[in-house]
Amino acid sequence: MTADTPKLAVLVKGWPRLSETFIAQELVALEEAGHAFDIWSLRHPTDVKRHPLHERLQAKVRYLPEYLYQEPERVWRGRAAARALPGYAEAYRVWRADLARDRTPNRIRRFGQACVLAAELPASTRGLYAHFMHTPSSVARYAAIMRGLPWSFSAHAKDIWTSPEWEKAEKLRADSHGAAFGATCTAIGAEHLRALADDPNRVDLVYHGLDLTRFPAPPERGARADGEPFKMLSVGRLVEKKGFDRLIAAFALLPAGLDWRWVHIGGGGDKTALEAQARAAGVAGRITWRGACDQPEVIAAMRAADLFVLPSRIAADGDRDGLPNVLMEAASQRLPILSTPVSAIPEFITDGVHGSLTPDTPEALARAIAALATEPDRTADMAEAARARLLSDFTMPPGIAQLSRRLTALCDAG
Repeated sequence: MTADTPKLAVLVKGWPRLSETFIAQELVALEEAGHAFDIWSLRHPTDVKRHPLHERLQAKVRYLPEYLYQEPERVWRGRAAARALPGYAEAYRVWRADLARDRTPNRIRRFGQACVLAAELPASTRGLYAHFMHTPSSVARYAAIMRGLPWSFSAHAKDIWTSPEWEKAEKLRADSHGAAFGATCTAIGAEHLRALADDPNRVDLVYHGLDLTRFPAPPERGARADGEPFKMLSVGRLVEKKGFDRLIAAFALLPAGLDWRWVHIGGGGDKTALEAQARAAGVAGRITWRGACDQPEVIAAMRAADLFVLPSRIAADGDRDGLPNVLMEAASQRLPILSTPVSAIPEFITDGVHGSLTPDTPEALARAIAALATEPDRTADMAEAARARLLSDFTMPPGIAQLSRRLTALCDAG
């Protein structure tokens, strides 16, 4: 089976995305393990930059109609071809049952995209694998039913905690055309999904881990020179669950005698509001908003910083982080870490051992920053412990080997 006749179809919400390095890392590793696949993206890219990882991938990238009205001829052609498939009637029945509980344009779009996918999949395809349990998995599930193929998914964070229970349960049951297997990157996520599955063995815990070949050896970190400000760095999208509004509020509470700077890397829709908050708090002059950056730029920023801060919290709609890869990336550069005990973060960081975990209130964040800024020996010890934990328990190869076995079995059964 060559790259021109892939056995596997990989569905993603958008490709490429700077904020989803963990997906690019995984797919490159799967190619290197011998898997041939096409990438089917539900959306076109919006990021201007690309990570070097994206350039390493050999897979063909195909884009489904992002909105059905944009490609009407392709959609109607796909629907006509899909209706001739043996599993179309059953897929339509399943979709109608889903639509009765979720009467949204997105649900309609999922079925249209699934028809196009089912019609255009190469004849060599033996299985489907979707990143994220919500929209991409729905498209994969409907198309798999149409084509009579097995499908699988990898679940992460928002897709687990904001999807309705009925939908997750049905995607995890064999009698409802559920996934052959699901992988998820946190123990807390795996426990939740196993409780919904007809068979807990259907769900694997597969930490993303870190491909350390992509990272330089950590820099030697000495004491800050006299007159040098305390340099903090955060990497993450400007959205509610990342907690940057509370971090900015914390900055306004820092001791007047602490000279600090904060650099933020990442895009996101809340930037205007956060910039306004910083101006109102009188701290805007100490903040640099760098926007979206590629991985070499992120690594360089980590090497120049004194503290990595990720004030994650649970958003109003239940969305939350899983185990952000940026924490492992910071650990790879021996950069001290301040975060919160939200979701799976304590699976990597034990408070006081590998970093500092504090409640996500401005007052608690301010106290933690002020303490860490004046305890260089303690923070250095924690950073060294975090790097040791990364090297012992969170490298990429074990998870890729496990996922590779699952995907091979999936395609062999298809």
